[in-house]
Amino acid sequence: MPVTTVYAMAVWLSCGVVTNHWWWQLICFGFTTYLMVELNNINALIRIFSRMVSSTFLTLTCCACFLFPALREVSMLMCLVVSILLLFLTYQNKEAAGLTYYAFLFLGVASISYIHVLFFLPLIWLLMITNTMSLSWRTWIASLLGLVTPYWFYCAWLFYQKDYSAIIDHFMALTAFDEPFNFYGITDSQKATLGLVILLSIIGTVHYIRKSYLDKIRIRMFYGFFIFMDMAALLFLLLQPQHFNAMLLIMILNTSPLIAHFAALSSTKLTNITFMTLCIATLLLTIYNIWMFSSLS
Repeated sequence: MPVTTVYAMAVWLSCGVVTNHWWWQLICFGFTTYLMVELNNINALIRIFSRMVSSTFLTLTCCACFLFPALREVSMLMCLVVSILLLFLTYQNKEAAGLTYYAFLFLGVASISYIHVLFFLPLIWLLMITNTMSLSWRTWIASLLGLVTPYWFYCAWLFYQKDYSAIIDHFMALTAFDEPFNFYGITDSQKATLGLVILLSIIGTVHYIRKSYLDKIRIRMFYGFFIFMDMAALLFLLLQPQHFNAMLLIMILNTSPLIAHFAALSSTKLTNITFMTLCIATLLLTIYNIWMFSSLS
């Protein structure tokens, strides 16, 4: 983890964090990485002591260095990680209305930053039934209250500013759909990064399905949560490519534990070669993305 942190700072400096004044973006990425550490520590996602989850998250976000200026997307991601962390604490507790309220409170804050995260709301409710097994009438009502709470304050502020149309425009963005599978505006570096994340997701998912019997049932449920969120983010990205940056960040969030499990708990000759190949590919793609990003800047 310390080596990865130094590596991440080197990538940020290479991309111009000082000259471009991306301090808030750096703080959000840093705090999100800390939350990934806590997500792993609290839930013991990997059954040995390992910082691979947060290290993988750092490495993949650095690979996607074109996302560094995206303050709205990364603030959404930070709130989403808090929401997932709190949801995992409600595992098999249908009376956990308080934790559920705060989990959806952060989801509501994330939606203020990036409204399209609300498309994941039905899936999260479904995963509360099948994976965290915490959905009841009480927790469902708590989720609704948590979701609307940030909007009470947001609407009060807009009314104070006499900006009455902003909240309507905010929700109307949910009805704006573009042509599916239209990647005309997506650059080659973005496509290459997406390809790498998809490859890592497939490797991590297949590995976990094969080895999941070695983990506790609780951990299996959490990894199932990551897998379904990952698949949903990819599907939404393909259907609405204009949300590429936000969906790629959500995919990185959910792919990181999957590929970290593969990296930390597989030690055959084939998997070791695969791991080293993936590391080299990620490093080369990071260098390419830094070069492309710098040339565009």
